[in-house]
Amino acid sequence: MSAFPQHLLEGYRTFTSQRLPTEQSRYRELAERGQSPEVMVIGCCDSRVSPEVIFDAGPGELFVVRNVANLVPIYQPDSGAHGVSAALEYAVSVLRVKHIVVLGHAQCGGIRAFIDNNAPLSPGDFIGKWMAMFIKPGEQVGRRDHETMQDFTVRIEKAAVFRSLENLMTFPFVRTPVERGEISLHGAYFGVAEGSLFVLDQAAKKFRGVENDGRRVTDGE
Repeated sequence: MSAFPQHLLEGYRTFTSQRLPTEQSRYRELAERGQSPEVMVIGCCDSRVSPEVIFDAGPGELFVVRNVANLVPIYQPDSGAHGVSAALEYAVSVLRVKHIVVLGHAQCGGIRAFIDNNAPLSPGDFIGKWMAMFIKPGEQVGRRDHETMQDFTVRIEKAAVFRSLENLMTFPFVRTPVERGEISLHGAYFGVAEGSLFVLDQAAKKFRGVENDGRRVTDGE
């Protein structure tokens, strides 16, 4: 077996010498009392899009589940094992989160794989099967028409956020507290290159840029 990555060990030592001393009491409190985050974030497993970094969250503040293209499947109470559904069930039924955020992002590899629709990367075609749930039977996301590939890709990346929010409401244990006003659903989109954040205005069905250092980011569709 090869050696554990050295840069991870160095990162841990930096954590214990610089960050841990300022947060030690918080970690002890979390260990003794357990976690009680108010926010669940469903994000992509892309290494460039860390919710804890983007939202500058401390330990215990966010309950995070990440997968390819930040997708939420529809509610399927069958005999299968469903990782996202299990995390969602725990967040809502045990932790009693008040907010669920679906965080999409630019340059998403999963979305690009969905658009390109190339040959499977392995006999299992796990990415292909996962991304297939993005589309309902008989549905089309829309043609590219006169859009550039970049604009088309961004539109599909944002459509994935809408679809995940829609699928969240197929879960009875999510829909009921949402209708009671006990849980709020939110959509967001992160621009990797600029570090920009867009939050979904659900009434207008548009993503609005969030101010950064007093500068308002251009709104996105």
